[in-house]
Amino acid sequence: MSRLTDLIARAKARDSALGDELEREFKALASRRAFGLNFERHRPESVELPGRPVRRGDKVRVLPPRGTTQRGDQRLWRVTRLSADVEARMAQITLIDVETPETAEVAVADLVVVAEFRDFIYPGLVSTGRVTRGGNKPFHTVINGENFHVLEALTYTHRGKIDAIYIDPPYNSGASDWKYNNDYVEKDDLYRHSKWLAMMERRLKVAGRLLNPHNSVLIVAIDDKEFSRLALLLEQVFPEARQEMITSVINPRGKYRQGEFARCEEYLFFLSFGSAKVLGEPDDDFGAGATVSWRTLRRSDLSSARGTKKGGTGQFYPIYINGSGKIEKIGDPLEHGVDRSTAPSLPDCVAVFPIRDDGTEMNWGLTAPSLGDLLTKGYVRVGRATPDKPQNCEISYLTSGRIADIETGRAKVFGRAKDGSVVARYEASKIKMPVSTWSRPSHNAEICGTDLLKRLIGERAFPFPKSLFAVEDCLRLFVADKPNATIVDFFSGSGTTAHAVMRLNRQDGGRRQCISITNNEVAADEQAALRTAGLRPGDLDWEKWGICDYITKPRIAAAITGKTPEGKDIEGDYKFTDEFPIAEGFEENAEFFTLTYESHVAVGANFAFQRIAPLLWMRAGSEGRRIDGLPATGWEVADTYGLLVDLDRAGAFCEAVAAQGGLRVAYVVTDDDRRFQAVARALPDGVEPVRLYESYLSNFRFSMGR
Repeated sequence: MSRLTDLIARAKARDSALGDELEREFKALASRRAFGLNFERHRPESVELPGRPVRRGDKVRVLPPRGTTQRGDQRLWRVTRLSADVEARMAQITLIDVETPETAEVAVADLVVVAEFRDFIYPGLVSTGRVTRGGNKPFHTVINGENFHVLEALTYTHRGKIDAIYIDPPYNSGASDWKYNNDYVEKDDLYRHSKWLAMMERRLKVAGRLLNPHNSVLIVAIDDKEFSRLALLLEQVFPEARQEMITSVINPRGKYRQGEFARCEEYLFFLSFGSAKVLGEPDDDFGAGATVSWRTLRRSDLSSARGTKKGGTGQFYPIYINGSGKIEKIGDPLEHGVDRSTAPSLPDCVAVFPIRDDGTEMNWGLTAPSLGDLLTKGYVRVGRATPDKPQNCEISYLTSGRIADIETGRAKVFGRAKDGSVVARYEASKIKMPVSTWSRPSHNAEICGTDLLKRLIGERAFPFPKSLFAVEDCLRLFVADKPNATIVDFFSGSGTTAHAVMRLNRQDGGRRQCISITNNEVAADEQAALRTAGLRPGDLDWEKWGICDYITKPRIAAAITGKTPEGKDIEGDYKFTDEFPIAEGFEENAEFFTLTYESHVAVGANFAFQRIAPLLWMRAGSEGRRIDGLPATGWEVADTYGLLVDLDRAGAFCEAVAAQGGLRVAYVVTDDDRRFQAVARALPDGVEPVRLYESYLSNFRFSMGR
C-alpha cells in the first residue's frame, strides 16, 4: 500500500480532483483490516553511508549543494564510470529502476553511497579508539553504524552466543525521534505505526539469530505509543519465547499532557528463551545483617475471631508469662462460650489471651501443642507488656519460612534473648521474585538517567536517557549467575547498558561484556545550522556532533576512567545497590569501532584483512591482543585465537596453538577444503577451526536470506 500512496501523490500532481477521490477510496479500503497484527512491510530500508569511498557499481544519491538546507535528490543512481583525475574526480551515473534511461556526470564529492537492506553486505570494522583499565578482561565494544547491518555482522561473530539483549528503541512519538529511509517519521504520517513495525521486525529477526536458544533473554523498553503493537509483534517473531510485561514507574510526578492522564510509567517486555528464568533479587526486608522477622501470634482477621467457624475451638487458650518475662506455661484451650476469667491461674504469672484493643476475643495463630514445639526451640518471643490493654502482653513467633532460613543456614542464630527466644540475623540477602509493577526511586529517569549523564559528560544534550540502575536491575535478573555473559544493545543511545554491565561486573568480579550499537546521527534541530554552515554528513565538523562521537563514546570512557571529557574527576557517588564515588571508575576495557562496507572481491583476495581483523578478534571473545595485519611469518597466535595464512607452515602453527593452550579459534586462510580439513584434524581438541574467507563470505552471501 505504500506504493499506492506514491502513485496517488503522482495522480494528485496531475489531477488534484482525481487524486483526492482516489485517496478517499484508498482510506476506505485501508480501514478494512484483517484481525490481528497486520501492517505494511514497506519498501526495503536504505541507509546513506557518508565517508564511504565511491566505487564503480555503487548505488548513490546526489547531494544538495553545500550551504543549503533543501532536501537532496532521493532517486538512486548507479556509478558506471569514475574518472582518473584524483584532484577533481568525476563520476558517470545512471538512474536506477526507470523506464527511460537517464545519465549524468557529477563530482564524486557530491555523491553519497547508499546501501539498501535487500543488498548483500560484507562488513568490516575500523577502530577509532580504546580505553584500557581492565587488565586481561574482555573488551566492551561500541560500534558506530546502521544497526541492521551491524546485527548482520554479528551473525558471523556471535551467532547463538548472546546471553541477553536489552534495547530501548525509538518510541515513535512523532517528534522526529527516528528515521525511515533517511526521512524523519512525523506525527501526521499515515504509515507511522506500520513503518515502525517494519523497522522493528527486520531488526528483531536478525537479533533472534544471535540469542542463545538454550538460555537467553530479550528485554525491550517501550512506552504507551507502541506497547500494544509491540506485544503482538514479539509474539509473532518469537513464538517459542515466554513473554512477560512489567510496568515500571520512571517519572513519579507524571509527564503533563493536556486533557490526558499524566504518564508516569513505561513498559518492559521480557522474552525468555530455553531454560532462562527470572533469578530473583535481594529482599530489602531480609538483607545481609537484617534480623529475622517475627509474626504476631494473635490472628488479625475478624473471620478468625473466637466462636467463628474458621476460628475453631483449639486456639483460644491462656499463655502464662512469669515475672521474668518468660513463658511459664501454655494453658489448655477454652470451649466457645466459656468465660476466659474461669481459666486457672498460676502463682506470679499473668495469663495472656488473644484480645483486640476493642475487646474482641480472637484466636492464636497456632494450636497449643504447635506453639509448645516452637517454644522449646526458641521460636516464640515475648514482647513488651501492655497492661492498659485487654491483651496485656505481645507474643510473636517465627513462621515456617523464617524457621527454614535458620535451619538451612541462610540466617544465623547469634544468641538468645532473656525470654529464651533466638536472636537471628541473615548472613546474606534473601532472594525474592520481583512483582510485575515496579515503583522504585532508583528507576527515576530524571535523577538516575538525565542528571547522572550530566555528571559524566556535562551539558551535552541527549533526550531521555534511561536510569542506569533500572537497566542494571533488568539485566541482573537474568545474568547474575553468568559472570561471562555477553550482552547486546542495538539501540544503545547514550551507552547506559554498557555502563550497567560494568556495575554488575564490579559487584561480583564478573567478566561480562557489552556490545553497544549506535549510529552517529546528529540531532534533528542541529542539522539545519550545520547545513547552513556548509557542512555535510561525513565532514569531521559534522560527525563530531553525532550521537556516537559526542555522547556514547565519551560516556563510556567517562564511566571507566571516572573523569569527564575535560579530564576532571566526576563528582558524586553511585547509589543504591553498590555505593561508591563515580570518580573511582571501573576496571574495564572498551574499544570503539566504525562499521565499514567491503567488496567481496577484496575480502576474498585478502586485501581487506585489516578491516576484517576486528571481527575475527570479536568472534574469539574480544579479549587480549588482536592480530591486525597479515603475519610475515605465515602464521601468528594471539591470546585467544590464531591465524594461518601460509599452509606450508601448518605444522609450526598447530604446534604453537597446542603449546599456548586456551585458544578458542584457529582461522585458516585457504580455498582448498581438503587442506583445511587436514589442518583442522591437527588442531587440539576445543579449538574451533574456521576457514577464511569461505565462512565469512558464505555467512553474508547465503545466511542472511535475501
